[in-house]
Amino acid sequence: MTAATPADSRSADAALAPIVARNFERECAFLAAVVRAPSDNPPGDCAAPAQTARTLLEELGFTVEAYPVPAPAVSAVGMICATNLIVRHRFGEGGPCIALNAHGDVVPPGSGWTQDPYGAAVLNDPAGGPTMYGRGVAVSKSDFATYAFALRALEELERSAQARLKGSVELHFTYDEEAGGDIGPRWILAQELSRPDYAICAGFSYAVTSAHNGCLHLEVVVHGRQGHAAMPESGVDALVAATGILQALYASRGALEKRHSRIPGIDHPTLNVGLIQGGINTNVVPDRVAFRIDRRIIPEEDPQAAEAQLHALILEAGAAFAGVRVELRRVLLAEPLKKLPGAERLTQALQRHGEHFLGVPVGEHGVPLYTDARHYAAAGIPTVLYGAGPRTLAEAHGHAADECLRLNDLKAATATVAATLSELLSV
Repeated sequence: MTAATPADSRSADAALAPIVARNFERECAFLAAVVRAPSDNPPGDCAAPAQTARTLLEELGFTVEAYPVPAPAVSAVGMICATNLIVRHRFGEGGPCIALNAHGDVVPPGSGWTQDPYGAAVLNDPAGGPTMYGRGVAVSKSDFATYAFALRALEELERSAQARLKGSVELHFTYDEEAGGDIGPRWILAQELSRPDYAICAGFSYAVTSAHNGCLHLEVVVHGRQGHAAMPESGVDALVAATGILQALYASRGALEKRHSRIPGIDHPTLNVGLIQGGINTNVVPDRVAFRIDRRIIPEEDPQAAEAQLHALILEAGAAFAGVRVELRRVLLAEPLKKLPGAERLTQALQRHGEHFLGVPVGEHGVPLYTDARHYAAAGIPTVLYGAGPRTLAEAHGHAADECLRLNDLKAATATVAATLSELLSV
């Protein structure tokens, strides 16, 4: 495949812009309908919202393949039900297959909202224009709309004979990102339902993300022996031992802060204790304390080595307390996303077209989060993140109250993705 010239890029931009604009009111209605279908995870009861998305896609003229995930696999990740949706469109014979992946499950709304989290209200922001509010509107139900209407624009472009394309585009819409992605993208690839040559996953509009952190979630359980609080020597205090382990963990943060990533947007590894529980009653020596650790892993680190180092630190700290037993259980190990050969083709095309439609340069960076994109990269598929959204997660109020999306960014991202696909599939 030869690289596109500036003239080719301008031609695709000019041809696709009016198609995206003509369908944009319908695209906003599509996004609103997806936002209004609650898909909180937990609890992860996601069959009904997947059916809503399927119906909406079929109304656009797409043939939708629906794959309910078997119950044992769903239960293993702590969900109730999940369905993966795949749309495939073949242009001319030959050429690459490009997958577009976004997730429809969302974190629960929580408190503090000034708008209905399932209302998809559109308000005018003096700084950003029309803005839609709702849980998942930016992360990442927005890219159900971005990708569906980018593909639709490309189909219209082909029908108008303004482009000769070869290859295929697939939409992979999944519902388990908040549980780790194992029964979404990873399941699709493991079941050999798809084997794309490239993948573009949900992201934001003003930068292409080509790397991100990995993450280890580790559960630590400290076992002691209960005793009466009036005679604490009669028991073995699990909380005292847990406190010693926690002190060792927090002291280790300083060494982590000295390990810096070379990737812009990613700084150093982090460690956080997010959950803790234990004890029986106020007047009982606690016999069990459990807590969970979130350890972010930069792309330059080896995830297995990071996990082994953490195990060693915890077990050494626990060994200082007589009579206790320390149990470790991996809850999640998400690999970092690393840039693979070929990903630069996606990045450069998205940057070129994104700058045209946004009117500002589109950078390339890494992020400290972890995403479903890692599953495509782990399968050897060049993968980047790009979609509809502002410059930062904080601007979108992602995973916070009043999550929002500027509709102008949705339009620009849709045109950018469509033009990128056109360039990559051009004969």
